[in-house]
Amino acid sequence: MINPIVSKWLFLDFKTGVNDKFTEFVSLSVRVATGLIMLFSHGVGKWMNFSNIAPNFPDPFGFLGSTLSLALVVGSEVFGSILLVLGLFTRWASFSLLFTMLTAAFIVHFPDPFKEKELAILYALIFFFFTVRGGGKYSLDHFLKRKLT
Repeated sequence: MINPIVSKWLFLDFKTGVNDKFTEFVSLSVRVATGLIMLFSHGVGKWMNFSNIAPNFPDPFGFLGSTLSLALVVGSEVFGSILLVLGLFTRWASFSLLFTMLTAAFIVHFPDPFKEKELAILYALIFFFFTVRGGGKYSLDHFLKRKLT
């Protein structure tokens, strides 16, 4: 017979082994870290070099043009990331980032080897999670919902 405390941690019984505050804190940590990494590793660089990047930026759908395509990506990677970090309009921000990452992985980098798509796919999985879950208890979304209802 296994000790009940050991059993909770060994088999990760989330109903009784890990409290809600901890899981909400982990969610907050992943949301903020992912948003900041996306913002500073991808968004800010594109924003600061917009005029240099725009002429050669891919137009994945063939009708937006490279400047508008880059503007949409920068909007998602900069402003969507900031909203994600704040937990404000989290589902909408995450969805825009999810769409951007799926476009990068499966349209822009479609002919490339998996290694070129891997990071975009990993980001997409995280953004899918927050699109479904929302910002969680430690977010401006949660604060505003409590104030407005």
